[in-house]
Amino acid sequence: MLVKIRPITPGQRQHVKVVNPDLHKGRPVPHLVERKNGKGGRNVHGEITMRHQGGGHKQHYRKVDFKRDKDAITAKVERLEYDPNRSAFLALLLYADGERRYIIAPKGVSAGVQLVSGPEAPIKAGNTLPLKNIPVGTTIHCVEMLPGKGAQLARAAGASVQLLAREGDYAQIRLRSGEIRKVHINCRATIGEVGNEEHSLESIGKAGACAGAVPVPRSAGGRRTRSTTRTAAAKARSPRRGIPSPRGARCPRATRLARTSVPTR
Repeated sequence: MLVKIRPITPGQRQHVKVVNPDLHKGRPVPHLVERKNGKGGRNVHGEITMRHQGGGHKQHYRKVDFKRDKDAITAKVERLEYDPNRSAFLALLLYADGERRYIIAPKGVSAGVQLVSGPEAPIKAGNTLPLKNIPVGTTIHCVEMLPGKGAQLARAAGASVQLLAREGDYAQIRLRSGEIRKVHINCRATIGEVGNEEHSLESIGKAGACAGAVPVPRSAGGRRTRSTTRTAAAKARSPRRGIPSPRGARCPRATRLARTSVPTR
């Protein structure tokens, strides 16, 4: 659902955000997340190879099941979750054997829906089948490029491809760009489109909303302001660089001990 913000400030005048009340408000499943280290645009030697990278909020990577290899086991959608690593939402599946997995949330799938994967799965949004078992003309997403490797095509918000034809051991699919690709018929795909299709209509309103820039204090620099004339009295009251702080023999011994001593109970 698109919501236009009432412009309290000039930066909110063009701000349009996507609101989904069905998203989970809590934390993700602990064993389905892993640490994500920031690279800062640097390679293995520490050299900056991509400028303007780094900073931002800390993120955890969600382990998404792109293979959907639990065949003939019914899974119930527990909830939909936000993923900071992609534009699409995630759906948390609870399988009949008690295992939980994340998948890309398809369009029209909500909490409580039953999903299944395998060659005998019905043609229903969210179910995963091999391309040889999907009718020609069906809209699909999360398509594998090699059998068993996991989904690589049509994973972003609102993305989908169309199954055009099958010839021998290969199927032809048409991407959103109009390109037609040949994929092996044993590759798997999920029925339907990826959810959160309104993601492309979101407007942040101003460039600073996503920059996350924070003023960084720098020693004797960083500010580009108009220079002012300072009197001799003002200079005497506020000394700048070059004034050493008292340390060593100038500090009382009791003060120096208090800095290093450990309080006892």
